[in-house]
Amino acid sequence: MGILSNFGSYIYLVIFLLVSIGVNGQPIVPALFIFGDSVVDVGNNNNLHTIVKSDFLPYGRDFSYHQPTGRFCNGKLATDFTAETIGFTSYQPAYLSTEATGENLLIGANFASASSGYHASTPKIYNTIPLSEQLEHYMDYQKKLELVAGQDNATLIITQGIYLISAGSSDFLQNYYINPLLYKLYSPEEFSHVLVQQFADLVRKLYWLGARKVGVTSLPPLGCLPAAITIFGEDSNDCVDHINKDAMTFNDMLNSTSEELQSQLSNLTLVVFDIYQPLYQLVTKPEDNGFVEARKACCGTGVVETSYLCNSKSPGTCSNASEYVFWDGFHPSEATNRILSDDLTAAAISLIS
Repeated sequence: MGILSNFGSYIYLVIFLLVSIGVNGQPIVPALFIFGDSVVDVGNNNNLHTIVKSDFLPYGRDFSYHQPTGRFCNGKLATDFTAETIGFTSYQPAYLSTEATGENLLIGANFASASSGYHASTPKIYNTIPLSEQLEHYMDYQKKLELVAGQDNATLIITQGIYLISAGSSDFLQNYYINPLLYKLYSPEEFSHVLVQQFADLVRKLYWLGARKVGVTSLPPLGCLPAAITIFGEDSNDCVDHINKDAMTFNDMLNSTSEELQSQLSNLTLVVFDIYQPLYQLVTKPEDNGFVEARKACCGTGVVETSYLCNSKSPGTCSNASEYVFWDGFHPSEATNRILSDDLTAAAISLIS
């Protein structure tokens, strides 16, 4: 388990990757399938009746054509950079968008929904798409893929594609910490156990539907997100230690459960993508990576704004998001995503090596 054993292995795999793309002119995997929350949502929430959207400026102002897409960022997500690096010339379409049709489905699809999570109550609060429904959309996708590609090619795409899962942050920050029905019932450790069991259930279902190469993101240092510091930091500008400890507890459980799943499910490769340490380093030592600001986000006052609170009229929005670790109160900037994508790419490559 783990991403890669050492830096030398990473360099070797990157060289192998670039040579493969250069020789074949094709991605090194046929498809990417993406499930989860706002960190990876590329527009599935756009047409939902929910307050959790980002299909308006200044979201997307640094993306292609300077237009919002539904990504919770000023530009590209870490998964966008990873898709580019492993050879895709276009991004996996949001499954609920008009682009998710015909030959566009051959490279996979994105099923993620902002404010979704492992716990069923999280998306229910915000009227977004639960992971169970994302899985149903994926099953529907398989039927459409077979019509486009034929049964044999569809089977190859499904079994050789990479499946990425990113969830858990909303379960804590947008549900557990503010929901007495949960925090009075579960300790943080008990709640983590519940979430990880839901993760395991999702992996098993994906496996029985054909998935063999699965990557999952750890929780980030939740206590260092600008909104978390503002809401839970008790007038301190420092990361909230107890929230970060909860994230680390979850991550330990995620790692051990992933090891168990890989031992139980034949031919499954399951990799945990650690975003906790890379993002924590950016937050605590921003200047080492060319950033100026890590406490406040770019949009608005930078202390809490996200979704509709981060809009084109938000006063104070920065002019150069590349100097900021965070774009809004919950989400990394494109510049941060570019850095995080290096480790994500290493994880993706290790799924096929």
